[in-house]
Amino acid sequence: MNLITEKLISHLSFRFLVTGDSYRSIAFCFRLGETTVSNIVSEVCRALWLRLQPAFMPEPDENILLSSTEQFENKWQYPNCAGAIDGKHVVIQCPRNSGSNYFNYKKTFSIVLLALVDANYKFIAIDVGAYGRNSDSSILLHSKMGKKLEAGDFGMPPDKVLPGTNISMPCVILGDEAFTLSSYMMRPYPRAFAREEHKLIYNYRHCRARRVSENAFGIMAQKFRVYRRPLEMHVDTVIRIVKATCILHNFMRCKTMIGSGGITDEEEASLIESGALDDIQPTNRRGRVAAYEIRNKFANYFNSPNGSVPWQSQRIHRLE
Repeated sequence: MNLITEKLISHLSFRFLVTGDSYRSIAFCFRLGETTVSNIVSEVCRALWLRLQPAFMPEPDENILLSSTEQFENKWQYPNCAGAIDGKHVVIQCPRNSGSNYFNYKKTFSIVLLALVDANYKFIAIDVGAYGRNSDSSILLHSKMGKKLEAGDFGMPPDKVLPGTNISMPCVILGDEAFTLSSYMMRPYPRAFAREEHKLIYNYRHCRARRVSENAFGIMAQKFRVYRRPLEMHVDTVIRIVKATCILHNFMRCKTMIGSGGITDEEEASLIESGALDDIQPTNRRGRVAAYEIRNKFANYFNSPNGSVPWQSQRIHRLE
């Protein structure tokens, strides 16, 4: 394959991911067949993931998650937090003979992208391809990530004392109402019962740190406008496209942080998500007793002089 052909293939593939043009439109522009364009996009996305994943999304270990906890403490004032997790529906065209497997509660067809995100909007780990009809907590439970978390093999850092105290607490992951409360997963207090000020303050601090996962999806969908419409292709190809855009997102985040050290103004304005990345509905599953105690300890810490911040009491009314 000569240099001109390589540039043509890469330009074609990135044009599809960035603009969201259809295969037919791109085929007309490059004077190729639609099947040829489809095969090129699929193979390039596969190659991007295989080549970039070891460098920009390595398998999580204790060092990676320990670095993430330090970033969450310094940037979002939430200690002992290894990451924020969220699941998003990637809207697709209904696959043939799939029944209701991909039909979600928003009455569209989708696969689910489940992602663990660090404090700088980068993906630590992802799981792609679950049926759209499944709940967030169920997807996590049956994913490789969830099984490792349950077994204690995910590489979570050891227990650590909260700053300014002698209270030892485990490292946790922050999720929304779609996840089940557990010893490694924190979710906010239910809104119907969060009337006390200390619960409202905890919910504010929790959501403030957890929103990095929402922001990461918004940034990715803004840069890769392929998510602006339903993906009309085979599910295996959709999975390759999602994985490629996630790894390219991490690649660009690394370049952004080298230049500016944080999120850019353009990205901050782009956090309104596209219609192809939809929220997953909450779950009503009850958590474990130990998990309630851990959340209460975090709530007490955020309401103490050691853990409070000057502006938190002024902003909790947003959660009421």
